[in-house]
Amino acid sequence: MLSLSITSPVTFLRGTGSATSTSSSFHGVRVSARVPTIASSSGKPMVVVMMSKREAELKEIRGKTTEELNEEVIDLKGELFMLRLQKSARNEFKSSEFRRMKKQVARILTVRREREIEEGIGKRLSRKLDRQWKKSIVVRPPPSLKKLQEEEAAEEAAEAAKSA
Repeated sequence: MLSLSITSPVTFLRGTGSATSTSSSFHGVRVSARVPTIASSSGKPMVVVMMSKREAELKEIRGKTTEELNEEVIDLKGELFMLRLQKSARNEFKSSEFRRMKKQVARILTVRREREIEEGIGKRLSRKLDRQWKKSIVVRPPPSLKKLQEEEAAEEAAEAAKSA
């Protein structure tokens, strides 16, 4: 936590009950930061460094293979397409999902490009490989649509079992 306090000299005058400043001098701003600590088994406090959500996501992304990243990009783009369909049909949807998914796709593509740079692949060759990759994509329904279809199939199976 970060706290901020402004200090200035204040005196109380007798009889008036009001506070007035003795001079126009300003003594400054006092800033204090509190770092989260945990008591260890030895009794000494340990400083906890908390990782931001974005850094945690990047760490998770960097742990995946390039093929897994490509699959995730395809899935996220399919989800974006489903959100656009929901928006155009005026169905209920979370508008914040657009931004979240776009940023996730951008992070994945950034990590993929970093790996290409490490391999020594130039910008021109990278674009050529990207075009080839996009042509090789097999169209498939996004995970949310698959889940929806599975739920509908399960409901139909349950209804068929009740009627039989």
